[in-house]
Amino acid sequence: MPPKSKAAAAAAAAEPVSVEDLFTALHRHIEAGEFPQAAKVADQVLAASPGDEDAVRCKVVAHIKSDATDKALAAIRAAERLPIDLSYYKAYCYYRQNKLQEALDILNGQEETAAVLQLESQIYYRLGRMNDCMNSYEKLQKFKVDSIDLKINIIAALVAGGRASEVQAAMKAQKVDLTTRALRDTRSFELAYNSACTLIENKKYSEAKEQLDLAKRIGKEELMVEDYAEDEIEYELAPVSAQLAYVQQLQGQTQEAMETYANMINKKSGDPSSLAVATTNLISIKGTKDVADGLRKLDRLVEKSTSPNQLQLIESLEFKLSSRQKEALYSARVLLLLHANKIDQAQELVTGLLGMFRDGVFPVLLQAAVHVREKKVPKAEEVLSRYAEKHPDNSKGVLLALAQIAANANHFQVAADSLSKISDIQHMPATVATLVALKERLNDSNAAASVLDSAIKWWKNAMTEDNKLDVFMREAATFKLNHGRDEEACQLYEELVKSYGSTEALAGLVATSARTDLAKAEQYEKQLKPLPGLQGIDVKSLEKTSGARHVEQAMKVDTPEEVKKQKAKKRKRKPKYPKGYDPANPGPPPDPERWLPKRERSTYRPKRKDKRAQVRGAQGAVSREKHDASAANASATSSKAATSAKAPEPSKGSNKSRKKKSRS
Repeated sequence: MPPKSKAAAAAAAAEPVSVEDLFTALHRHIEAGEFPQAAKVADQVLAASPGDEDAVRCKVVAHIKSDATDKALAAIRAAERLPIDLSYYKAYCYYRQNKLQEALDILNGQEETAAVLQLESQIYYRLGRMNDCMNSYEKLQKFKVDSIDLKINIIAALVAGGRASEVQAAMKAQKVDLTTRALRDTRSFELAYNSACTLIENKKYSEAKEQLDLAKRIGKEELMVEDYAEDEIEYELAPVSAQLAYVQQLQGQTQEAMETYANMINKKSGDPSSLAVATTNLISIKGTKDVADGLRKLDRLVEKSTSPNQLQLIESLEFKLSSRQKEALYSARVLLLLHANKIDQAQELVTGLLGMFRDGVFPVLLQAAVHVREKKVPKAEEVLSRYAEKHPDNSKGVLLALAQIAANANHFQVAADSLSKISDIQHMPATVATLVALKERLNDSNAAASVLDSAIKWWKNAMTEDNKLDVFMREAATFKLNHGRDEEACQLYEELVKSYGSTEALAGLVATSARTDLAKAEQYEKQLKPLPGLQGIDVKSLEKTSGARHVEQAMKVDTPEEVKKQKAKKRKRKPKYPKGYDPANPGPPPDPERWLPKRERSTYRPKRKDKRAQVRGAQGAVSREKHDASAANASATSSKAATSAKAPEPSKGSNKSRKKKSRS
């Protein structure tokens, strides 16, 4: 076949391709996932048919699918003069570029379709506005979107918003069973993982570990089907591994958790967010150990900024970590700086956090910690008090911190007032005990008694399984008895006896009523059980004695058989002596310092070097023979005087000998 001429080829290339054929090719590229080629074909369609709405939409979507959001935005701007609404795609591009507020502003004027509500919920989740996120998901219910991804996102939003207790009800409305058996049937790795996070928030660690193991097994099987390598599987399942280690950390298995965290960090077997979580948790386990290494690890996660008080994580973390995870990371950094005595750097970091997390709790707590480290306790108390007054609904942790700081500084009134403002813990045993102790330090026994009375009143009306009314009544009775409130203590003991039948309360009632109402004491004394071993004791003769001695052990009456056994003497055995030892002539006692090294004994005398024998230089030098002769004459004349002098104290050794000793 003869080759085509250049003219024929040019004519063939110049032949126009029909729009239908171009759309066919466009559809074929989209179905095959060849989005860059689809964008090129869309340009050909627009060249043949300018302003075609379908071609414009296909071009924008193809660029988005190719992760070319800049090209997608350029195509959207080029089509602004056309009567085509591309606002949703523009908002999605801004979302992909982490321009979240711009994306949200565009969606605010849009009709609430299923796609718009889903994108809006994702933006709210990224911004940490979990309540708004859940509102968007609730609006989605009317569209009846039956998607497993939607259910996974709802669980994630509830957990991130601190509403993990609502997950079961929300999933029940979606007809989703979150038991381990049901999750095993769904074969959804993400659903099992998010369900485990819910259990962690609800402090059900054993069940959470079981579902995390299930999520890891399902994820591994899915990735193996897709021919992922072993290291790639480990990378993809890094979030599950980090969460498993976190559960171990919460269960007290710190060594296993540390090994998992360290392995992930050293091998870099995980996405940046999982490695950041592992780093923060590892630092929290180590505490003050190896502070410098912890700071080096955190420095890799923080972006260096030239402007002061401007904080930002590295690009791969800034929009992937949740608000709580960022708080934990920054808090760990501030605490490490304080332990490293880098107070100026800690103060600078806290100032930046106060600007980033406005009205947040954790920057205020860190600021107070810095002031305490600087020994500026009044300033720390002022910072915490100001925040508690401004945000009364979100100041529980702040008030607890204020109470602790004030108590450590002996500001007992401030500590008591702070604890009293936390209404939901006033009945808890730890709170009541702390408040009573603080009131006693303030010499206000009436206020301490009022705290106990309020707690008793609360527990009387409480409908809980773990009711602590008897504990509080017993402690209140003891307190009032110690502070001279005998009648009130007697009433509490009597109520304890009638309600719980406590033997201890009965004894306390008899002892207390003996001071106030003797008849009542005799009445209840009859209910006391007799103590064993007191039947053969003559009380009248016991009263005539001068007094009883305190005996640590309880009184015990020996039986006749036991008396006989006590009288039976044990046969004495002769002691065994070393070979050749005569006990009759033991000789001088052994040296008590025989186990010490010679240089540590009191009789040790270090050898001295005779420096006088050395001859230095030629001019004015003395020969060794003359020096020895003069030294002999001097020693002979001084020996007579030395016989009458007192014996010197044992030498402790020269400086050189002590240096040798310390080096050994």
